[in-house]
Amino acid sequence: MAQIERAVVAELRKRLHASPNLLQVVVGPRQVGKTTALEQVIEGWSGGAHYATADLPAPPDAAWIQAQWAVARQQTQKRRGSALLVLDEIQKVARWSEVVKAELDDDRRHRRPLRVVVLGSAALSVARGASESLAGRFETHFVPHWSAPECQRAFRWDLDRWLYFGGYPSAAPLTKSHARWADYVRGALMEPVVTRDVLQLAQVAKPALLRRLLMAATAAPAEVVSLTKLLGQLQDAGNVVTLAHYLELLGASFVVSGLQRWSPERARLRASPPKLVFWSNTFVTASAAESFREARARPERWGRLVENAVGAQLLVAARHHGFQLWYWRDGNDEVDYVVEHGRRVWAIEVKSGRPRAASGLAAFTRRYPAARAVVVGSGGLALDDFFGSSPREWLR
Repeated sequence: MAQIERAVVAELRKRLHASPNLLQVVVGPRQVGKTTALEQVIEGWSGGAHYATADLPAPPDAAWIQAQWAVARQQTQKRRGSALLVLDEIQKVARWSEVVKAELDDDRRHRRPLRVVVLGSAALSVARGASESLAGRFETHFVPHWSAPECQRAFRWDLDRWLYFGGYPSAAPLTKSHARWADYVRGALMEPVVTRDVLQLAQVAKPALLRRLLMAATAAPAEVVSLTKLLGQLQDAGNVVTLAHYLELLGASFVVSGLQRWSPERARLRASPPKLVFWSNTFVTASAAESFREARARPERWGRLVENAVGAQLLVAARHHGFQLWYWRDGNDEVDYVVEHGRRVWAIEVKSGRPRAASGLAAFTRRYPAARAVVVGSGGLALDDFFGSSPREWLR
């Protein structure tokens, strides 16, 4: 495996040497290299550095943060220049943001040259803590799943293999055996997301229902689903509001998000059936009883994986660049994705060769002539070009 330095490394180096001295908050899915990225930052740091993780058998308390801070402050006294403190899995510490705020303010008062980075996999908890207590004191960095170019450089994958196996580097060495790879994904990636990122950090009255929702969603990537019908299939006492809440939690943990139907009349738009988009195809393909070759030989199935991967790329862009992502449907007319940025609107259709109903792209642009139509795939922007660049480059 080739050594990969992800974009967040250079960005953190830049911010950590910049003024003002702000807390750097790093969030993203589990097992995508956040800790490795910080290790690379530490390796190139000229001053003292201290790393500590709260991922312990028993969740640490506020005193743990204070103790790590004290160690880092000693580094500022021993060496010239700024010291660096990195706290990993910070969301496991109860009321962490209040303690961090107090320590940051104390450093400012005493003009200590200490730079601080905190990492977390549970974005919902980290974001809530930062916004509640650290307003004006932090910057956020999002680390997504590995992209197609990164997997090509590291594992020599072509685009098809990345579309099937997704962007979890820890699972890549196991892909020669589908059964072994799928077992690893389900046990070492999917289950920790549910048990550590969702159940421990949010109120979930029906954990079994949440797990069934996740498994049902893996059978419907890039599909618009009725939560009412889905609830009936799950055979669990609950309601649509509960199911929608659980879907929001899974989205906040970078597993699967439910896109809403786009309408320019936002105030009059009722809650719509969500379009399920996984942040990586990994969970989808690991949950299915079909190999890479079997999936590739089925145009309908492969088309769904391609469409979901396009949606995942757009979800990442939305988080990085402030886009809003939707889908559109009116009767039999449907547009795969609608991107909105300010007053600009793009209607995106994915063409992957699978059989499908007539395009809704023409109907959409007739109704909304200011919108720009974009085709990804056959007859439009090539898939290699789409996945090899940021949507910001071609959404102009």
